[in-house]
Amino acid sequence: MSIRLRLTLWYSSILAVTLLFFGIALYTFFSYKLQTDLRNELIVQAQEVNKEIKGYGFFFSLPNLREFKSAGIYMQSISIQGQVKRSSNLNSNLPYSEESINKVLHGGVSFEKIRVNQEFNMLMYYSPLLLEGSLVGVLQVATLTDDVDHFLQNIRLILISVGLLTILFAASAGWFLSRKALKPIENVIDAANTVEKSADLNKRIDYTGPMDEIGRLTDTINGMLARIQGMYSELDDAYRAQRRFVSDASHELRTPLTTIRGNVDLLEKIWNTAALKAGDESGTKQIQESSVELSKEAMHDIASEAERMSRLVNDMLSLARADAGFTMNKEPIELRSLVDEVIRRAQFLPRSTEWQTGDIDVLNMAYVRGNKDYLQQLLFILIENAFKYTEQGSVKLDALHARGQFGIRISDTGIGMDKDEIPHIFERFYRADPSRGKKAGTGLGLSIAKWIIDQHDGSIEVKTRKEEGTTFTVWLPELHSLSSPD
Repeated sequence: MSIRLRLTLWYSSILAVTLLFFGIALYTFFSYKLQTDLRNELIVQAQEVNKEIKGYGFFFSLPNLREFKSAGIYMQSISIQGQVKRSSNLNSNLPYSEESINKVLHGGVSFEKIRVNQEFNMLMYYSPLLLEGSLVGVLQVATLTDDVDHFLQNIRLILISVGLLTILFAASAGWFLSRKALKPIENVIDAANTVEKSADLNKRIDYTGPMDEIGRLTDTINGMLARIQGMYSELDDAYRAQRRFVSDASHELRTPLTTIRGNVDLLEKIWNTAALKAGDESGTKQIQESSVELSKEAMHDIASEAERMSRLVNDMLSLARADAGFTMNKEPIELRSLVDEVIRRAQFLPRSTEWQTGDIDVLNMAYVRGNKDYLQQLLFILIENAFKYTEQGSVKLDALHARGQFGIRISDTGIGMDKDEIPHIFERFYRADPSRGKKAGTGLGLSIAKWIIDQHDGSIEVKTRKEEGTTFTVWLPELHSLSSPD
């Protein structure tokens, strides 16, 4: 059963019970009031008759009813001797019950409803008939109740008809209003069904009504859908990145493994050949020297590829820590000494270009909060990239200070990049162009650099021009509360 139907039934039932109690109370009031008025009128008429009765002894006569303005009132007296006298407006004697007569003779009064000739309903009042204080008989005062009965019957019909029509109208109006009020909930259901069937998280619930409970519910669900859409997009992007990462990592690992395996097979052949020739005196010295040279080359290739695999595994481990939410330990660091150490060690890196140091005096007495090892790793990643993609010209390091931040700038005169490739260079295994793919490397360095700078609440600024060079500027927030070492 739907909520709309339950709501309609609930308030229709409440309205029906309310109308029922109201109708019963109203009908009871009218019935009691009319019956009481009739009885009071009969009592008053009986009292007037007793005041105006005439006669002596057991002989008496009833007064003229017109004198009492009693149209519709009928009277009949029954003497103690059993004689019956009736008013002039009666064509025949009124019926009576012996029980009521005896009750009056014993000092009481009685009311009785009777039906005359199967046509008329009457209310009859039995009271003592007194003449000069003596009981001479019983007085019956009666009146027709058909008008009252018809009126009460009409009241019942009106109350029932009006009640049923009111309930029907209220149920119809309630059904319409509940449908209108619950329309946003139907929209919520439709939107949820659309999302479930088509996975369309762009679907939103249209609502133009007031900001009541349903309005707030609609806003909450729309916000929830937006948040789910964002999370779904992030998860989808992360899943695609993960698949690409696994694919690229597998490709990167397969190359050195293939090289190592090939060289191992070559060594086995060389050693097997050397073993076969060991007992043959006809073997020449030239063959032995050739085997030694081939073995050295194979061992060199194996060592080189193993080192490459080691770097790749270390880089992947660093990124795995980053993905796992690893938080590095940070402390106040004197930036000048850190940069001096990087400059000294950078000159020993493999390179085919000039290594220059610019003005770094701005770093004197400069402190940042960070991790020394990771910051050095960040700078070496950028310097090694500059050496790698600069075949001629120079690579230069200098420093800046602006807006409460220190900048360490590393610029080269290498192959550069297109500007539209800059947003992607920090993605894992991304190579800006085919020429970069020819250079040795894991393709993870800039991803690690991005993670390190994010951990230090800093940023990396990139400026590049194709075939002219690239400039990376590492910005680190200045530590104001410390001007000298502890």
